[in-house]
Amino acid sequence: MFMANQISFDNEAIKTDPEKHIAEAVHQILISIGEDPDREGLVQTPKRVADMFTELTTGYHDDLKTLVNGAIFHVDYAEMVIVRDIDFSSLCEHHLLPFFGKVHVAYIPDGRVIGLSKLPRIVEMYARRLQMQERMTVEIADTLQRILSPKGVAVLVEAKHTCSMIRGVKKINAQMQTKSMLGIFEQDLSVRNEFLSLLARGNNEHIHQSDVV
Repeated sequence: MFMANQISFDNEAIKTDPEKHIAEAVHQILISIGEDPDREGLVQTPKRVADMFTELTTGYHDDLKTLVNGAIFHVDYAEMVIVRDIDFSSLCEHHLLPFFGKVHVAYIPDGRVIGLSKLPRIVEMYARRLQMQERMTVEIADTLQRILSPKGVAVLVEAKHTCSMIRGVKKINAQMQTKSMLGIFEQDLSVRNEFLSLLARGNNEHIHQSDVV
């Protein structure tokens, strides 16, 4: 039986040239599944996969302060702010297969708002890591609550997971929804319902009125 702790790693060597080590690992995978890594179609595959993983995990290297870049503004506005349909893709940490979908974010300011482009950037920062959808949902909400100190934050994530679409149960239409409600969104049912109702009006195929409680 395979045991992960039976494998030894030179972590310092890996850190000095991570793409080289990813490419070497992919080369071994190709051999292990019975392929010839030297045939024409696969010669560049290890490098391509290494480049892909580098691109899809950039979130580990993002700095929140640099990302926000001071784009928090004082404003006399106290109504709900919603940014919906933020596309994202991420890698499931259990199988390294993609999951993808949309993030809907809302908050109620308490004297401060954040620049519009920063919400998708925050989503991207957490999506570009090995993830679980549940954890990513909470991380986005907690980050907004921490940097803005608003009256409340709501995050709803809808995603399809290829780990359940192409392997295992093989249910291609299954979709996962996760929510994180903080502050007034957690405490006041009418505020939560307003958020979910506004989403439902524009996306009846995915968020049904029955989700509003």
